[in-house]
Amino acid sequence: MTVGPSLFPGENHAGNPTTGILALGSSLCNPGPCGCPKFKDYILPLVFLKRLSDVFDDELDRLTGEFGSRETAERLVELDHRYVRFYIPPEARWEALRRVTTGLGQVLTDAMRAVARENPKLQGVIDTVDFNATAAGQRILDDAPLAELVQVLSLHRLGLKDVEPDILGRAYEYLLRKFAEGQGQSAGEFYTPREVGILMARILEPQPGMTVYDPACGSGGLLIKCHLRLLETHGIQQNGRRVLPSQVAALKLYGQEINPSTFAIARMNAVIHDMDADIRPGDTMRRPAFTDDAGRPLQFDLVVANPMWNQNFPQDVYENDLYDRFRFGTPPSSSADWGWIQHMAASLRDGGRMAVVLDTGAVSRGSGNQGSNRERDIRRRFVEADLIEAVVLLPENLFYNTTAPGIILVVNKAKRHPGEILLINASRLFTKAGPRTT
Repeated sequence: MTVGPSLFPGENHAGNPTTGILALGSSLCNPGPCGCPKFKDYILPLVFLKRLSDVFDDELDRLTGEFGSRETAERLVELDHRYVRFYIPPEARWEALRRVTTGLGQVLTDAMRAVARENPKLQGVIDTVDFNATAAGQRILDDAPLAELVQVLSLHRLGLKDVEPDILGRAYEYLLRKFAEGQGQSAGEFYTPREVGILMARILEPQPGMTVYDPACGSGGLLIKCHLRLLETHGIQQNGRRVLPSQVAALKLYGQEINPSTFAIARMNAVIHDMDADIRPGDTMRRPAFTDDAGRPLQFDLVVANPMWNQNFPQDVYENDLYDRFRFGTPPSSSADWGWIQHMAASLRDGGRMAVVLDTGAVSRGSGNQGSNRERDIRRRFVEADLIEAVVLLPENLFYNTTAPGIILVVNKAKRHPGEILLINASRLFTKAGPRTT
């Protein structure tokens, strides 16, 4: 495992787009109707539109190579939008937007809506922000800072080959930290480092046609990693990108996310990666979105997740559960770790496997207690049921929001080595490539 210094490891351009944007964002983040948290709601759609525009330009370049001229390529795309992933109308292309000098808020709002009209899959995803919106009689974000944002973004390419797949999730995580929204709901939320997501996808090794579920999917990064792993193992190069051949079934991806902002990003990520994904909003612990006809959790081949660590839920969430999920015991109110694990285990079909990132305390709390301890007793029942396949201890200082090392817990309902649990100290098996950048 290599932990690199760049926020976007593997980017082909110099510099870091999010760092530049956030430096500007911090300088603009003053008290008033805007407020820091609101600022990110305008940055992310702009990042998404820039990415869509750059991907569209890349596809026009590819078609130009195939058909001999840019004019021919543009005419073909105008006549048949199926030549590209997403059709971006001329007035919404980045080169047009960066030249706007007046009325930028309205122009950006109209551009987002034009893109949504041309691409039904993006309706309700990209057209939800009004860049002209007001609060207390004032513009939430004036044209001047919007223009600066557009110019900062113009310095960087965000095509599929330029930045890592979950650029939107990384940008959101960075904005979340920079704007200090680390209280309340987000206090235990840690963005899954790219290397950890890749490792989890390789542990699960998804196969064609499998169903994959993330009950706390955030920006969809772990689902993307599973999608990319299948492309890596079963895909072929076609028209400049890796695709699955027609005879290989794609993964069916499912996710639920409670935070409206990250839910929107997950949908953005799903559409830009052509993923067969059903992403739904809501509180998984209180009201899971995926259930069968009998009201029990729908079951999947694979589950992958990094839920909020040590989340607080009142006891009635477990004791009054209508979905028959907590058969191994009721977790304490102070930590929902083993509540999440039980929900995921209930969401696994026979023979299914799951990988989940948790605080190290999830596998150690209560170990020395002589009397009853809820978490210890639930762990013991999982071990006695022979569901735990492996525990991987991760390095310290790997997550942006915490110095805690974390673990990957692997559950398998059809273990290859019954009665055994593999323990891996990966905190000694990594290469430190440099400090994390902010």
